[in-house]
Amino acid sequence: MRLRTVRTKGCGSRSATLPMVFKLAQHAQKHWRKLNGHVLLPKVLRAVRFEGGIEQTQSTTNQETAA
Repeated sequence: MRLRTVRTKGCGSRSATLPMVFKLAQHAQKHWRKLNGHVLLPKVLRAVRFEGGIEQTQSTTNQETAA
């Protein structure tokens, strides 16, 4: 029996890897689900502060520091 371990090392060539990754991504796409709280993502990108899942506005943070 011939030992073929050299063929299994590494990820192969770039031309073989790209289609393989593309097909894996296509298959994974079938099982994606929407994130919980996806409507809040624009606020997160704008660096709005959240504590305990509640949006912290400027007036609520000022009230907490005054107390």
